[in-house]
Amino acid sequence: MTVAEVAEVAEAGGRLIVSPNCDSDVIGATKARGLASWPGVMTPTECFAALKAGADGLKIFPASLIGPDGLKAMRAVLPKGCQVYAVGGAGPDNFAQWVKAGASGFGIGTAIYTPGLSVAEVTERAARIVAAHDGAFA
Repeated sequence: MTVAEVAEVAEAGGRLIVSPNCDSDVIGATKARGLASWPGVMTPTECFAALKAGADGLKIFPASLIGPDGLKAMRAVLPKGCQVYAVGGAGPDNFAQWVKAGASGFGIGTAIYTPGLSVAEVTERAARIVAAHDGAFA
């Protein structure tokens, strides 16, 4: 979320900065260090600001608030080839809807892991997510 954190990630060997927000200073610092930048955006204005600042792709967050219909509307004005990932509201039950709306991919968190789950439960969730993902992009 900060330029200082970008430096810490780069010094630790990281290659990717994923942010919950759209901060042009963070995007600029990320690109200056040769890292990939995926800021969190929710509106067309934020999408275009992120791309203008040099973002490699967009993380729609929280995706549950705009839904597939919101993404479909934004895709009508976003540059072709722009990668857009749905994060925070995308999961195996709705991957196909997101892909139909124009999602390039997904960020998965609690759909795969929450504290206290067993290895078997995480394995089952992961298998379901992979199968749903593969089916949505088939």
